Amino acid sequence: MDMAAELDPIDRRLLELLQADASRSNLELAAAAHVSPATALRRVRRLIEQGIIERQVAIVAPERVGGLTTLIEVTLDRQGAEHLAAFESRAVAEVAVQQCYRVSPGPDFVLVTWTADMAAYHALVQRLFTQDANVRNVKAFFAVQRAKFAPAVTLPPLGR
Repeated sequence: MDMAAELDPIDRRLLELLQADASRSNLELAAAAHVSPATALRRVRRLIEQGIIERQVAIVAPERVGGLTTLIEVTLDRQGAEHLAAFESRAVAEVAVQQCYRVSPGPDFVLVTWTADMAAYHALVQRLFTQDANVRNVKAFFAVQRAKFAPAVTLPPLGR
C-alpha cells in the first residue's frame, strides 16, 4: 500500500515543517502546523514508527569545514544479484559513502562520497574499487561548487 496516500493534510504539513527545520520544539511545530502540541507529538511519533520519518540529523555545510565531495559512477564486471548485493554492502559500510544508489541504465551504482582530502579519497578508492576484482569501471566527478542541496521530499498530491 502507498504510504503517501495514507498521509492526511496535517501529516503532510508536519512533514513539510520538519523537513525545513527539524530543530523546532514540539510547541513551535504545533503552532506552525495549527494543531495542539499533543496532536503534533502523537503524529510525529507515528510518522517515525511507520518509517516515514527515517531520522533527524544536522546537515553540515561542507564548504565551511572543507573536504572533497565526489560523485562516482561504478560499473561492475558481473551484475548478478549476489554481485550487486556484495558491492552495495561494502559501499554502504564505508563511512565516506554518504549516498549509494543502484541505477539503470548506465553504470550499476552512483555514489556520493565525502572525504577530508585527496589522500583520503585515494585510500577510499583503494579499499572500495581497486581491491574489488569485480569493479570494471569507475568514473569520478569532483564537486567544485555546491549550487543546490535540497534533501526535502515533495509528497505527491492527495488523491493520487
